[in-house]
Amino acid sequence: MLCQECNKRQASLHFAKIINGEKTEFHICEQCAKEKGEYFPGTNSFSIHQLLSGLLNFEQPIKAGKEQNSAQKVECNKCGMTYEQFTQAGRFGCAHCYKSFESKLEPILKRVHSGNHTHAGKLPERIGGGIQIQRQIESLKQQLKKLIDQEEFEKAAELRDEIRALEKQKIEQEEG
Repeated sequence: MLCQECNKRQASLHFAKIINGEKTEFHICEQCAKEKGEYFPGTNSFSIHQLLSGLLNFEQPIKAGKEQNSAQKVECNKCGMTYEQFTQAGRFGCAHCYKSFESKLEPILKRVHSGNHTHAGKLPERIGGGIQIQRQIESLKQQLKKLIDQEEFEKAAELRDEIRALEKQKIEQEEG
C-alpha cells in the first residue's frame, strides 16, 4: 500500500482513528511521518506512555473557575504526583496513585474498554466457551446470594435454575 501523503513510498505506519463511531484509517511511510514529526525510528518519541497520555487529554471539559483549579490539583498523598503530571508522563508515580486518581480513571477506563471499567481480556476460541460459561456462573451465583439476602426467593429460584442449566451446558461441552 502506498503512502497517503507522498504516494511514492510503501506505507509502513498504519493508524486508525475512531471518532463518534466513524473509523478513519491513515497509511503513511516513515519519511512522511518524520517530516510531520509523528515518528522517529530508534528513539522513544512515541511510546505507550504518550498513547495513554493522549487518551487522558480527551476528558470532558471541566467547568471554569475554582473547579478547574481544584480538579487539576488532585495529588497522590504518598508520592506527591499531581493528576496533571500523570497525564504528561502517562504513568503513575506509585501504586497508591491508582486510589488517589480513582475518580478520574473510571471514565478513561470505560472509554478504553468499550464501556466497561474492568479489563476482561480475550480468550482463545477453543477453550473460551468453558471459561465464559464459568464466569457467567460465578456472576449468577453472586447475584443469587444477593437475592437470598434480600429475601427475593422467586427471583433466586429462577437464577438457581439458570445456573443449573449453565453447569449442565458446561459439562456437555467438556465431554463433547
